Amino acid sequence: MPDTLAERYHRTCERVADAARRTGRRPEDVILVAVTKNAEPEDIRGLLELGHRDFGENRVQQLVQRAAMVEEFLQRLRVHPKGSQDRQTRETAATVVLNGQTPGAIPDAVRWHMIGHLQRNKARKVADYCRLIHSVDSLRLAEEVQQIALRADRPVEVLVQVNCSLEPQKFGCPIAAARPLAEQIETMINVRVRGLMTIAAASENPEDARQTFARCRELFEEIRTRGVGEGRFNILSMGMTGDFEIAIEEGANIVRVGTAIFGEREPDPDEPVD
Repeated sequence: MPDTLAERYHRTCERVADAARRTGRRPEDVILVAVTKNAEPEDIRGLLELGHRDFGENRVQQLVQRAAMVEEFLQRLRVHPKGSQDRQTRETAATVVLNGQTPGAIPDAVRWHMIGHLQRNKARKVADYCRLIHSVDSLRLAEEVQQIALRADRPVEVLVQVNCSLEPQKFGCPIAAARPLAEQIETMINVRVRGLMTIAAASENPEDARQTFARCRELFEEIRTRGVGEGRFNILSMGMTGDFEIAIEEGANIVRVGTAIFGEREPDPDEPVD
């Protein structure tokens, strides 16, 4: 793994772009979400300085804290903009265009993605900060988000999380329930269903994930062809550090990558397990 954050980010962007081109798509059509679960605050700031703007979190409290930290950092830059970036950042900034951003240009704002399991009693905090909730897996959760969106008088965009790996311990609605859930969400006034999300089973061989991703893509196409979302059902969130290239080959247009960008971190024995 490359030594610096900029090198790891550059390499990850190149891998995303190469996978997109293999399927006849443009690199800029794939959104790279940098998962900050194990990232240090200085790494997040470093990624902002490289021009990245899509970030994801697994836990609600950590998302709220990091969103506030990022906004404070961007606010300081608005008041006291940097004259130029350091030499290493300039020389290693990714040249591949992803996420519609300008490589090496600090974004005006970031887009936060909630990618972890979401409890109904924590949905309000997430809706306040998130651009997209990836993990709606039940009608009860969708109804809670709808109540929050109604009180805020603004729409909230969500993905339906589907358990396409068929693992009993994994979150996500059953495959057979995905289309009815998406159709029910579509009837809600302030919740917009934008697509599907899935997580493949952990494996050292990325190819093991292909069947799971293909299954989710087929389900995604089935729901989309039925007209759900009125043309807005166009997001397929699949793939993490170990398998994101396979996910892109199978149709993903959002990938969620943490370790490949931020590096490995030693586990904290005092940190609760997800």
